Amino acid sequence: MSTIAPESVSVAGLSEQRVPRTIAFAQWVDAQPADVRHGLRRVLVLTALMPLIVLLAVQAPLLPEGTLLLGYGMLVLTATVSMMYLGFARYEDPSVHPIKSGSRARLFRGATDDHDFPALPALPTVSLLVAVRDELDGIEQCVRTMVGSRYPNLEVIVIDDASTDGTPDVLRRLAAELDVTVIFKEVNGGKKHALTDGVRIASGDILAFTDSDCILDPDALARCVRALVTNPQLGAVSGHARALNAEDTVLTRAQDTWYDGQFRVAKAAEATFGSVTCVSGPLAVFRRDAIVNYLPAWANDTFLGREFRFATDRQLTGYVLGQVWKGRDLKRRYADDPLVADHDYAERPWRVGYVRSARVWTTVPARFRPFLKQQVRWKKSFIRNLCFTGSFMWRRGFGAAALFYGHVLFVAVAPLMAVRHLVWAPAHGLYFLTLLYLCGVLTKGFAWAMAFKLSNPGNPLWRYRLLMAALGSLLLSWLLPYSLATIRKGTWARGAQ
Repeated sequence: MSTIAPESVSVAGLSEQRVPRTIAFAQWVDAQPADVRHGLRRVLVLTALMPLIVLLAVQAPLLPEGTLLLGYGMLVLTATVSMMYLGFARYEDPSVHPIKSGSRARLFRGATDDHDFPALPALPTVSLLVAVRDELDGIEQCVRTMVGSRYPNLEVIVIDDASTDGTPDVLRRLAAELDVTVIFKEVNGGKKHALTDGVRIASGDILAFTDSDCILDPDALARCVRALVTNPQLGAVSGHARALNAEDTVLTRAQDTWYDGQFRVAKAAEATFGSVTCVSGPLAVFRRDAIVNYLPAWANDTFLGREFRFATDRQLTGYVLGQVWKGRDLKRRYADDPLVADHDYAERPWRVGYVRSARVWTTVPARFRPFLKQQVRWKKSFIRNLCFTGSFMWRRGFGAAALFYGHVLFVAVAPLMAVRHLVWAPAHGLYFLTLLYLCGVLTKGFAWAMAFKLSNPGNPLWRYRLLMAALGSLLLSWLLPYSLATIRKGTWARGAQ
């Protein structure tokens, strides 16, 4: 059995001199008593964010003269500063530092103290599942890293969703060699149905999912399990994903920097309120009692009158976040399904977290057309989940609600701002307005690039974060109206190459 060590998939170009010093300093801060650790982080982060804070202060007196442009820009910059402060200064890895109990656990109405959440066994059984369809080139590496996870009470389940290439032959060979269970489906039903079928035979106290184009750090799963065991109020956690093929093209380099920020900053910020809104597919780890009753609803999810086939990670996470308000009705719809009937778990106000130290690498699109298809899928999932999670997120407290609805607002307004500043303004000779908009895009991109650089010292890819910022504002924002118009069309196809 072979495993992939973290070093074998690390990004090339790391400085052997700078990284140890930076890691040593971070470890020193992390080892300090809680009050000292928190104080040091806040001072350091506020110092790093001071240029953006000064920029906001300088712009504030000009707001009455340009409410629309300056107002939007200041909101975006304020949101960026807030997320970076939360993600760097307030976030702590729950596998290392237990979440405080008592008043800080009461984050929203209905939340209760830790003793109301049943404790997991000290060494719970874990079922690690992956659904695969036509992944001949990458599935063996994926399965070997799953089996190679350094966790003792582990069962690995692979569900082949009617592959038409040589994937089944590879899986049969692996099943004969490794301790892995393989389910072969004759009819393609989609990823959600495939994973749900896998859970029907899974025995784990914890259900973990990964994607067929991913490889796991050997310790990633154990770190997520430790977070759930140490913090009974956590119903689910997400790992930290980066691009496996970051060095392939300019596009993959840009995506790698984006992935790092979305996890290291955005998910970390949400985790400070116990409300991570997307436990992402590369490594999604759930307590059985927090999710198993809702898998039938996930597998059979419909939207606008027809089946919604995208395996949206956001929707699955929403069932953990919102089961206090939505769970009873969802279970009632599928009361006869064994995943509900065999054990009806109580609805609880679970927290959802993020484990920064649980590393996983995923293959990202190397060419532009598959990249656009992926972005359209994600935007369709965003729209669908907004109609579910958006109906209760306001109940989970001000901080969680502000992050969620603020993100929704920026995504929704972004196409309108792009049209106004890139089409309408030049058409009316307002080129300075277009220039200001582009400067704002670059300012935000530079802030995220610096966040990547500080998080990954010596890594030269930080420059590509500026490209991702430009793509997001100038191109990807236009995909939202298209995704909305075509949301009833959907198939399961990863298409990462």
